[in-house]
Amino acid sequence: MIDAAIVGLGWWGKNIVNAVQGKSDRLRFVRGVSLDAQSVGDFATGHGLDLSTAFADALADPRVQMVVIATPHSLHASQVAAAAAAGKAVFCEKPLALSRAEAQSAVDACSRAGVPLGLGANKRFWPSMRELAAVVASGELGDILHIEGHYSNENSRSLFASWRNLPSESPGGAMTGTALHVLDAFVHLLGPVSRVQTQLVSRRPPPDPLDAVSVLLEFASGASGILASMRATPFFWRVHVFGTKGSAEAIDELDLVTRGPDRLVRRQSFTPVDSLRAELDAFCDALLGRAVPPIPTTEMLDTVAAFEAIVASLGKTA
Repeated sequence: MIDAAIVGLGWWGKNIVNAVQGKSDRLRFVRGVSLDAQSVGDFATGHGLDLSTAFADALADPRVQMVVIATPHSLHASQVAAAAAAGKAVFCEKPLALSRAEAQSAVDACSRAGVPLGLGANKRFWPSMRELAAVVASGELGDILHIEGHYSNENSRSLFASWRNLPSESPGGAMTGTALHVLDAFVHLLGPVSRVQTQLVSRRPPPDPLDAVSVLLEFASGASGILASMRATPFFWRVHVFGTKGSAEAIDELDLVTRGPDRLVRRQSFTPVDSLRAELDAFCDALLGRAVPPIPTTEMLDTVAAFEAIVASLGKTA
């Protein structure tokens, strides 16, 4: 069992603890860090967490083998580096950083310290997405030509903390909070992005945004892509990969539709899993030497590089 500290006990940090504590046979949280310790005191007590307001307390705790970071995005790179320097394995919520340079500094810090680095990208662990990745890797679809993705999630209107509306923390409309998951899926399935073109249409500004972001992508492999995301419509997820021999489409968490020659259509539905616990358990397996890290650092860096390019393009078209 790996003992960990959770740094950041907002809405998402609490979700992480709820997914793991008393349920995982690999990981337990023994310490929590929150700047607003008073408001999360009952939560921490109920989950057996020693609570403090100082990040340094978690790094100095000899029980803590792993640090899980769920803080504002701009803090990620420096906190990853500090945890690595303290000899702690690090699992950081997405985005790893807001620029590729900062992401590289975080990766380098973990490499120098010899500690594993994990990334929170729980949509990879949805049953539909795991099967989609398996289908693409099998070669069943032939040469991959194109990918399309859409993720909309109204949570950003009601559950996220106010800092998420700051342009400095969440640039690019829905890109940081929701669409980044689709971008991560694209990089995982098709590899690095070489070129982007973007559009952001905003009809109402934060804190109650009404906007839509659209991205055209070209991959280093020569494939093309389309990504779209909104922050003010009910939950919807779709990632559709097209190849010379067929296509495969993940819809929401549990469904996959494949289309082959002669219009043959196969529909599959999978058993639900807790994707938060699954991603953390997979990282712990790597930490314990039972498996390779679930997300290579090259993919972390490629995703941040594409994200940075998208944000830059949106800034030019604003």
